This record gives sequence, structure tokens and C-alpha cells, in this order.
Amino acid sequence: MKQRIWELDALRGLCILGMIAVHFIFDLVELYGLISWQYPPIFSLIMNWGGVLFILISGICATLGSRSLRRGLIVFGCGMLCTLVTVALYLLDFADFSVVIQFGVLHCLGLCMILWPLFRRLPPWALAMIGCVLVITGLIFRSLTVRMPLLFPLGLITESFYSADYFPLLPYLGFFLLGAFIGRTVYRKGISLLPRAKTNNPILGFLQFIGRQSLIIYLLHQPVLTLLFSIIMLFLKP
Repeated sequence: MKQRIWELDALRGLCILGMIAVHFIFDLVELYGLISWQYPPIFSLIMNWGGVLFILISGICATLGSRSLRRGLIVFGCGMLCTLVTVALYLLDFADFSVVIQFGVLHCLGLCMILWPLFRRLPPWALAMIGCVLVITGLIFRSLTVRMPLLFPLGLITESFYSADYFPLLPYLGFFLLGAFIGRTVYRKGISLLPRAKTNNPILGFLQFIGRQSLIIYLLHQPVLTLLFSIIMLFLKP
């Protein structure tokens, strides 16, 4: 990115913190059953839309930066590392299959960035149109099941498919392209929309820092949470 746009970094940081909180609470309640808790509406809001906002911001940033292919390969590689770690935990009997990430947000985001050069030269209206079509197609796919197990990256899954973190290309590539549309229009000048905002606020500064380090933090939090709960469950075994 040629120039850091503080509000995008802060929003990305907020998304990362929201995702970590959701994963922690979900593991605590659903995967390991350590507590019983009725989720408040804000939890469902973050769980359902936090990832969408993160992908939208990534689409915006794709129009402001360069080396999308290289960045995409790094992010996708990190996603595969998460898969290997969670599979290893399962095979070593530290956790059950519910921890395995087959196609999470890093896989999806990495592929979106790898595919971005194919869409880069399209006008904004085309990005918006294709993005909407892909989102609608992906939402339709959610009501379908197939017999071919290798179609899960596209959002077509078998009845037995499971992934602890699941972000298929459809609809999320669509949200990425809608973010690119915003980048090409709202952020076409490549500058902050809130240049006079006080960015020396410690809370905003913290969110910006998290946003700038989002890949490392997200990459580390998954195995750390899994390891933490696995150790807790070992001590709780009769």
C-alpha cells in the first residue's frame, strides 16, 4: 500500500479482535462445552458479519497496493499452515476433528488476492456487478449439498463436510470485489476520508497497530486457542 489509511487499519484491527473473541467464546461453549451461555445479539452480529467486513476491507486495500499475487501466496500459505497445525492436533489426539480448518478466512483471502489481477483492469461498475452475482450465487450454494467433496472451496459441500473456520470463495470473492469497487470509487484518490480525525487516541492507535499486524496475530491466535483448550481439557479429564 502506497499510503497507510488509518481508518482502514483501525477497522481491520477491530475485525481481528472481534474474530478472536468469537472463536474463543465459540470454543468455550460449543467445541469444549466448558460453560453454557446464551449468545447475545452482538455475538451473532460479529460472527455473521465480522468476516464480511474483513473481506470488504481487504478488497479496498487491494486497489491501493501492489504485489497482490505475492501477498496472496503468503496469506494462502499461512492458511495451509493453520490446516496442518489443526490436522496435527487431531491426529496426535490433542483435539477432535472439530478443530480442523479445511478452508478458512486465510485460504479464502489468499485466493482472492491471487485472483485479483484477473479483475484489476475492470471498470468499477463491472466489479460491483460481478461481486453481486458471486455473492448471490454463494448464498444460493448454502442451501445445496453435492456428492463431490473437492468443491468445498467454491461453497459446494457434501453432507458430511466440516471446517472449524469456513470461508468459501462464493460468496466471499464477491464481497472482496465489492470492496474493490469501494476502493476504486470512495478511495480512488488513495487518501483517508477522515484526515482531520485525531489518530493519536490510544484506542484508535491500538486498533491501527492490530490492523497492521493482522496476519501475524490471526495466524497465531488459532493454534494458541486450540492448544490452550486442549491443555485445559487434559486437566479436566477424569
